[in-house]
Amino acid sequence: MLALLHTSPAHIPVFEALRDEHHQGLELRHFVDEELLARARREGPEAVADEVRAALDKAVGDGAQAVLCTCSTIGAVAEAATSGVPVLRSDRPMAAAAVAAGSRIVVLASVESTFGPTVALIEEEARRAGRPVEVRTRLVEGAWDRFAAGDGEGCVRLVAAAADAVTGADAIVLAQGSMAPAQQLTTTAVPVLSSPRPGLAAAAEAVRAG
Repeated sequence: MLALLHTSPAHIPVFEALRDEHHQGLELRHFVDEELLARARREGPEAVADEVRAALDKAVGDGAQAVLCTCSTIGAVAEAATSGVPVLRSDRPMAAAAVAAGSRIVVLASVESTFGPTVALIEEEARRAGRPVEVRTRLVEGAWDRFAAGDGEGCVRLVAAAADAVTGADAIVLAQGSMAPAQQLTTTAVPVLSSPRPGLAAAAEAVRAG
């Protein structure tokens, strides 16, 4: 069984659909705590380390063979927690793909708290690959307000427009899983990368390996 730690219930149908399409037979169990992101935005990701560890312990206690953290803001905190099973962050495979695409990477996010963890992750993957990178960040104004109000379609339209406006980049990273549908709306020739699909694939492999 794969446990998924979310900070929004909106992610549940996304990962269920990806499971049904690519990983049939994989049991998913979802743990949602919206306050984790709210507090991390106010006080920084480390402020929720104890709560994240408790959530991971609960998932393992419920039988999880691996845990996937789908929130980019608290992903590093989740990875650092020891729980006895593999703990993955869904955006790591995306970061590795961005580094492989080229040195000029633009990160789009709807909340500023995501930039620090995402940029750090990309730079970590660049060091691992032995590649130089230049990472730029752009806040998609209004996207989070749309998402928080339940207007997912409006959110991804703003994200897609922001991606299409990017110039001088080898890859565009959609820092939050909620942005993933914007990939289907963009017209830019620059590769636009999101985390849910490759993140779930990596977690499914961890379950099989375990």
